[in-house]
Amino acid sequence: MFDSIAGLPLHPMVVHAAVVLIPLSAFGAILIALRPRSLRLFGVATVLGAGIGMIASFIARTSGEYLATIVGTPQPHTDYGDRFPVLATIYFLIVTIFWLFARGIPLNRNRPLWLKVFGGVVVVAAIAITYFTIITGHSGAEAVWSGVIPN
Repeated sequence: MFDSIAGLPLHPMVVHAAVVLIPLSAFGAILIALRPRSLRLFGVATVLGAGIGMIASFIARTSGEYLATIVGTPQPHTDYGDRFPVLATIYFLIVTIFWLFARGIPLNRNRPLWLKVFGGVVVVAAIAITYFTIITGHSGAEAVWSGVIPN
């Protein structure tokens, strides 16, 4: 099921959904955590981006396992790729919980201290998932392109 579409491997196609949506939603998460008024504008899109990116990461892992049976296993990328869906799920849950609580405050004017602290957790989680997205993607690109393009 997760091997190819129209004769092309599914993995590189679905990876791009996670690589784009997770950091984009992380930017939105930082915005809604630090600027309460932006919650109404970007809250739903941030949660949806994190959710779709999380689903894409699971499909990417499954399709990557299939692709590895054909082309071999690039070890650092495999290690990162095994952890990425779990981290994307944790990130999605953190952002969703924050959004659910923050949207209950009228006009988000006076967030309680605990929600401000949780907003800090959201910012740290957004930075961490973006970093992990970069190193996972870089290790995959390195596995594909090293030796193909001279330095």
